Amino acid sequence: MSNHYEVLGVARNASGEEIKKAYRKLARKLHPDVNTAPTAADEFKLVTRAYEVLSDPQKRRVYDTTGNENGTDNGYGSGYAGSGFAFQDIFETFFGGGGPSGPPSRTRRGQDALINVRIDLVDAVFGSNTKIDVETAAVCPTCDGSCCQPGTSPKTCDICGGSGQVQRAVRSILGQVMTSAACGSCQGFGTVIPNPCGECGGDGRVRSRRTLTIKVPAGVATGTRIQLAGQGEAGMAGGPQGDLYVEIRVNNDPTFLREGDDLHATLSVPMAAAALGTNVNMASFDGDREVTIKPGTQAGEVMTLRGLGVTHLRGYGRGDLLIHLHVETPRGVDPAQEELLRRLAELRSEEFTDGQLASSGSGVFARLRERLGNL
Repeated sequence: MSNHYEVLGVARNASGEEIKKAYRKLARKLHPDVNTAPTAADEFKLVTRAYEVLSDPQKRRVYDTTGNENGTDNGYGSGYAGSGFAFQDIFETFFGGGGPSGPPSRTRRGQDALINVRIDLVDAVFGSNTKIDVETAAVCPTCDGSCCQPGTSPKTCDICGGSGQVQRAVRSILGQVMTSAACGSCQGFGTVIPNPCGECGGDGRVRSRRTLTIKVPAGVATGTRIQLAGQGEAGMAGGPQGDLYVEIRVNNDPTFLREGDDLHATLSVPMAAAALGTNVNMASFDGDREVTIKPGTQAGEVMTLRGLGVTHLRGYGRGDLLIHLHVETPRGVDPAQEELLRRLAELRSEEFTDGQLASSGSGVFARLRERLGNL
């Protein structure tokens, strides 16, 4: 396990303010949105964890005593080895959990935040850098998270003497014993803020709106979440920020329909072009592509353009673009066109006579009559 003091680059007797300054300096340097080095994200997590432990007096005391932030060691310093029972348990049993560990810190990690962002289908196909507006709690610029008016500082609570606990005698089956509870004057923190910051009201943070640029990876779909470490709500009293989660919503496209990593589109082809064959320019997200319509193409046929679909989110390559062909039947033909169509129908034995379809006997209905006549 890494040494938290070495991670932050501070001495073991460093003050809380020195620890806070060291954390902020490293956080600005190592944050994944600023530092693109492969190891930056892991180093940022180590720095944040070290600050969470050392900025909390109770956690820091346990860490300094045992060398383990979980409060365990191999000797008798925190209880009988292997017994699962520590002297702290005795204090919690008879004194309500206050014990010798001291009051908790006001510093708290900020909450995680979730926002929804809409993107166009083309951004899901190729990925994009998208700007988003985020409104979260941010460190108060006036007090810099100290919760106090500039030039002032917290004072030791006069009621509990800085312990964060008040004791009173109660009668029990064991006789009169002393119990403890959180001090109502300082809410158990051991200190009070006589001059709270006027801008944040003593909370150490204010609501703030900012603009972030996020990298949307290619292949995302509706419901995909992107995690931005350390971009969520600022913590109370200068605590580290939580994480920001961006949930993607992909807008419907007027031309293409997405199904998995494949794209579908409809191409309308005139009847004569479908019968004779032609070349047509088909729009795609990669630019126009020439599509060959073979002679005799039927309505409903599907043509596949390989590798023109959505980029695979996890892996290599892309899906396909599937073109569904729609053969258009002409409407509002003029007399000359009607005559040509009738001539064509006559040549193909497809003309109607008195409402009946004339056939040379090779059509489906002719074959059906033959089968019924043989029954």
